[in-house]
Amino acid sequence: MRRPLKGLALGLVIGLLGSLATSLPRVSQIEEDFELNWLFHLRGPVKAPLEVVVVAIDEQSGQKLGLPSKPSEWPRDLHAQLVERLARAGARVICFDLTFDTPSRTPQDDVDFAAGISRAANVVLTDFLRKETARQTNASGQPIGEIQLERVSAPIPMLEQAALAHAPFPLPKESRVNTFWTFKTSAGDSPTLPVIAFQIYAFDVYDDFVGLLRRVSPRLDIAPPVNAKAVVASSDAAGLIMTLRNVFTSDPQIGERMSRELQKTGDEDLTPKKKRLIRSLLSLYRSSEVAYLNFYGPPRTIATVPYYEVLSLGDGDPRAHSVNNFEGKAVFVGFSAFSQPEQDRIRDDYETVFSQRSGLNISGVEIAATAFANLLDDRPVRPIPFPWQLGVVALWGIALGAVCRMLRPIGAATFVLLLGSAYLVVAVRQLSVAGMWLPLVIPLCLQAPMALFGGVLLNYRDARKERKLIKQAFGYFLPDKIVDQLVENVGPIDSADQLVYGACLATDVEKYTTLAETMSPRDLGQLMNEYYAELFKPVERLGGVVSEAVGDAMLAIWAASSSQTSVRRQACQAALDIVEALDRFNQAVAERPALPTRLGLHSGQMFLGSIGASHHYEYQAVGDMVNTATRIQGLSKHLGTRILASEETVDGLDEFLTRSVGSFLLVGKSTAVRVVELGGRKQDANPQMTLLYQKFADALEAYRTRQWREAANRFSDILDVFPKDGPSQFYLHRCEAYVLSPPDEPWQPTVRIDQK
Repeated sequence: MRRPLKGLALGLVIGLLGSLATSLPRVSQIEEDFELNWLFHLRGPVKAPLEVVVVAIDEQSGQKLGLPSKPSEWPRDLHAQLVERLARAGARVICFDLTFDTPSRTPQDDVDFAAGISRAANVVLTDFLRKETARQTNASGQPIGEIQLERVSAPIPMLEQAALAHAPFPLPKESRVNTFWTFKTSAGDSPTLPVIAFQIYAFDVYDDFVGLLRRVSPRLDIAPPVNAKAVVASSDAAGLIMTLRNVFTSDPQIGERMSRELQKTGDEDLTPKKKRLIRSLLSLYRSSEVAYLNFYGPPRTIATVPYYEVLSLGDGDPRAHSVNNFEGKAVFVGFSAFSQPEQDRIRDDYETVFSQRSGLNISGVEIAATAFANLLDDRPVRPIPFPWQLGVVALWGIALGAVCRMLRPIGAATFVLLLGSAYLVVAVRQLSVAGMWLPLVIPLCLQAPMALFGGVLLNYRDARKERKLIKQAFGYFLPDKIVDQLVENVGPIDSADQLVYGACLATDVEKYTTLAETMSPRDLGQLMNEYYAELFKPVERLGGVVSEAVGDAMLAIWAASSSQTSVRRQACQAALDIVEALDRFNQAVAERPALPTRLGLHSGQMFLGSIGASHHYEYQAVGDMVNTATRIQGLSKHLGTRILASEETVDGLDEFLTRSVGSFLLVGKSTAVRVVELGGRKQDANPQMTLLYQKFADALEAYRTRQWREAANRFSDILDVFPKDGPSQFYLHRCEAYVLSPPDEPWQPTVRIDQK
């Protein structure tokens, strides 16, 4: 399989695993716990909409006004003054994140507060949401379980009737707040405080909104766009909102049709500001019951004004000028601590993504204001739809897996780092600009490491497979140790070159040229392959390396970092094993030509490495040792022997039976070499061979001492018993020649060989 296809295969696996992980229920909770935290902190605080203001009931205001620390104990006539100041300043809607489900200790305060709310005509109060446990029973009246109910407790009747609307705003206390309810199913499917506040804030476009709705669906029974404020103010605002909500839930396509119709409407018919509000209303009524909060920053990021400063509006207070711009804004009144100790005394705070290390959390009133601002801007945090999320995760996994499979580890790691960083930047950007929530945990924490690890692991497996194939291929031409070195450390061709001590074994087939003339190339090739198979086995078994095999000649080496007896012993044993193997080979098939072979051994320093240039190299042993081994092998032509070795090669190897055959100045050499015949292992030698070697040593000594006649007689006696002994024949001829014609002085026993 080609690399791109392998990359695609890994990418599909990574994409599929990411999609499966995304589908797990537990993963969505992990995403909510971690992803939102990362995204908000990477994005950082942003500017909150100017249309929203929080009036903080805080410890500072209590001290300035001489009031109790608990907001529930503040006199309600003071709230009446606050409402009057805000209404006079032009606030469009005023929301109290306080509950008034019980009468005040001073009844007149409730009267004053109700009167102030009525005059303002834009106040929304918060319902108290009480959790109750109800028992379930069977037909026999026996309890079978319990259910949790949430009961809405409205403000006291006096305040309920005076307020424009009232609604609950439930938030969890046991976990981090990430979402808010737009419509609370367990509380009668009623709209929550931010929703009602936003609809009241958008009263100015109610007529246009209903008109647009009637254009796309004329048959709907919706209040006509005539004096909308009066209609809503005199009726149930929550009921109106639920009527609109039911329209959109019963026909999900109606919102899309209204959006298209709104796009067709020109700015001369609807101002951009009104279009913005209508789009936000459309998003509200088309949304689900739960929306993710798009927090603007840490506590008090939304414009916050202390309670006591608002009461100073219009009283000539020099600080009033900095807070008198409430015109056209939504004002949320509630407890908001300035510090963590203050927060601990009045617990109305919630853990959020922007909770401070000091423990200071965002207050409930600021969360309500944040929810309202999200609805106004039509920019709550929106997770991408689940099918799209699966698509993003799948495509991301395919891209990561494919590229990581095709690149090397460093390149793959760099790619994952760069692409992951780019993805993170895009995710943060989308949250900032559009409130879009892209998945992070699965793509960055699961798929990216899996793709990188999988790509590296599979590429490593491929590399090992390739190295194995390379090793197998090069193994036909190079030694295993060198192949291992080259495969593990691919680099310059001369990186494996070295100067070593070693032993060299050279072989040659007798009368090979004549044999080659009588056989076809195919038959000769097959014969030589079978022949070399017999030669290579002993060499490899005894730790040698076949350095060269050309025609009928083989060169094998045993190398070591320093002079070691073991390499010479192994070379000698390999030569003996080759002779035995070839004896069996030559006798195995009667019709197959015999291949009698001469062997030469020498030891010493040699250069071991790649010899060549340009694009052609061969791994060879180079040095005088190699040439000497070849010449020693050639000496057997003259001596009629099978295995010859330099005396230094067998020095100290007492386990072998050897005989010195003299000192020779070989072809092309300037230094004489003392040569011995390797007859076998002493433990395997028969008495006749031992006798031969002893008699030959005596005869050779007579030759060295220039006793030509005595030496000739001794060599002749040897040939009477061993007529085929080549060395004896060689020296007998020389002695007889010296008897007839003594050599010139000075004479040395070294024999000069002038022919290979």
